[in-house]
Amino acid sequence: MSNYYRPSMFGGFSFFPPVIKILLLANGVAFLFVEVFGRFTLGGYSLYGIIYEYFALWPLAYGFLPWQLVSYQFMHAGFSHILYNLFGLWMFGMEIEHIWGSKKFLIYYLLCGIVAGVFQLVLSPILEPSQVIAPTVGASGAIYGVLIAFGMMFPDRYIYLYFFVPVKAKYFVGGLIILGVFAIGGSGNVANLAHLGGALAGYLYILYDRRQIPLAGVFDRLRRTMERQYAEKQPQEEVKEAKFFDIRDAQKKDEKQSNQQKVDEILDKISRDGYQRLTDEEKKILFEASKKLN
Repeated sequence: MSNYYRPSMFGGFSFFPPVIKILLLANGVAFLFVEVFGRFTLGGYSLYGIIYEYFALWPLAYGFLPWQLVSYQFMHAGFSHILYNLFGLWMFGMEIEHIWGSKKFLIYYLLCGIVAGVFQLVLSPILEPSQVIAPTVGASGAIYGVLIAFGMMFPDRYIYLYFFVPVKAKYFVGGLIILGVFAIGGSGNVANLAHLGGALAGYLYILYDRRQIPLAGVFDRLRRTMERQYAEKQPQEEVKEAKFFDIRDAQKKDEKQSNQQKVDEILDKISRDGYQRLTDEEKKILFEASKKLN
């Protein structure tokens, strides 16, 4: 039964891991902001149009701005669009964040979304030249990266299509990728190139993380080689630092003996005159010595 994937619907909002929770909130707030405030005007211009002009992902030479590679991931074209994406993020991303940790998952998610946007910008004019010039919005590219991660980490986990048909994760994800490839250049407003770009980014990231591609260990090997060469060039002589530590140890020994002598004198005074005759400084020395003994 453990090979079937049924994410729990219980546990409240606190059940969500931190980054999943933040991403859900950020996307939800951005969607509501656009839907509510986009109806107003600012200086005679539609606020909806202004938001899309600056934060949706526009094609190169048609209004592209660098930060749009991140901001477009938090904008959606309608309720069904955001619902589908956020459900996929929760369903497939929750377990991955628990395993990877929040920082690694956030980097992975945003990276997949950025690469997805780059794919759409660069390849769309080549592979989909007949498409109407329009902005790209949505977290789908990043979600495809999450799907790839889930399929690679749990390839034999069953997913229920339409809540009834069990399909292994590797076949489910592979099928989505194949459909995306065949849909390139077709009619419709789906950014298939962004989906494939996010999936490819996720695939390469995980291969690199597992050290399964040739370049994964290049920098580690280079660093080790440089460290070896540096060590070989160093003269094998007397280590001067050893003398420094010897001096410091001697100083500590003298200090300890001096403190012990003071404590002995204070104890003699107590036996002679009583504790009440000690000065504040002597009481402090005795108190510090007792802490070290404890």
